[in-house]
Amino acid sequence: MAKKNGKLGVALLGMGNYASQKLAPALKETRHCYLAGVITSDLSKAVSYDLKKENIYTYDDFDSIKDNADIDVVYIVTPSALHADYAIRAAKAGKHVICEKPLATTIEDCDRIISACINAGVTLSVGYRLHFEPHHQQMMHLGQTHKFGYIQKVIAKDGLDEVDGWRLNTALAGEGGPLMDVGIYCLQAANYIYNMSPIAVSAQQTGDIIYFQLEYAGGFTAECECSYSVKMDYLHAAANNGWFELEPAFSYDGIKGKTSLGTMQFEPVNQQALEMDCIAKAILAGKSSPVPGEMGREDVGVLLATCEALRTGERVLLDPVVRASATTETGGAINGSSFVVQP
Repeated sequence: MAKKNGKLGVALLGMGNYASQKLAPALKETRHCYLAGVITSDLSKAVSYDLKKENIYTYDDFDSIKDNADIDVVYIVTPSALHADYAIRAAKAGKHVICEKPLATTIEDCDRIISACINAGVTLSVGYRLHFEPHHQQMMHLGQTHKFGYIQKVIAKDGLDEVDGWRLNTALAGEGGPLMDVGIYCLQAANYIYNMSPIAVSAQQTGDIIYFQLEYAGGFTAECECSYSVKMDYLHAAANNGWFELEPAFSYDGIKGKTSLGTMQFEPVNQQALEMDCIAKAILAGKSSPVPGEMGREDVGVLLATCEALRTGERVLLDPVVRASATTETGGAINGSSFVVQP
């Protein structure tokens, strides 16, 4: 499967800002995968990459990628409503799929993607970069090992103060405005701190901020906020014997953490490089993805229920699901880092 120095070849589909400014540069730092191709509507965007001519595709000739032995993985980085079409085409071409979040904008499309990947025998992953970031790994560890006792409440806030383009187009981004884009980080963080899935959700909107409350078994809660016009970047977990938090929490870099005992000390990392390397390692080892499609499907279901709660003003009960594990192999943070208590 690996074609170049033991690495998997990755093709980026959709060369917008995230792919060109984050994913492509990150692939220069990865150890288990590399940039092997691009799929774009604007061939001029491929000029800056050192790629074989035959590894540069348009959306029209994309399906012929099935005959390209250099490419093992297709990373879908299009507007959300287009994820299903391209993910299914990639799977039918026999390529492993990484899909940016949200996995899709409807449950039906999530199911179509998952089924296509199962039928093709390829791995499906969701681009949840923060699962591999040391501070977030430490939040998982502290919450799931009850370092400060049992968590009583999680507070998560993620908002952008300037958004334009397809994210403001419901036909391309799905319903819910910021919920599917930045609200999904709040949901993910609460889930992996508790290592549970919510059983109910309520939601309200005041001005440009959407507030939503997640309920978990045992009476645990998460209070979340998201916005497309108010900058927010905060994650806090309150336990019965202390607390731990990140601020900034969800940014691409500069994440900082502290607890009621001291600060977290981790070296800066390239989140996207870690994400793609961990997924590639799982594929090479024949293991399931650490961020599987089923996790993405669950999140889409919760956020669609949040949209319903927002429309109706009613508390919405959620279908029970089996929580996909977000724990680390070692029970601690990645990269051999550890929690450091400072006086």
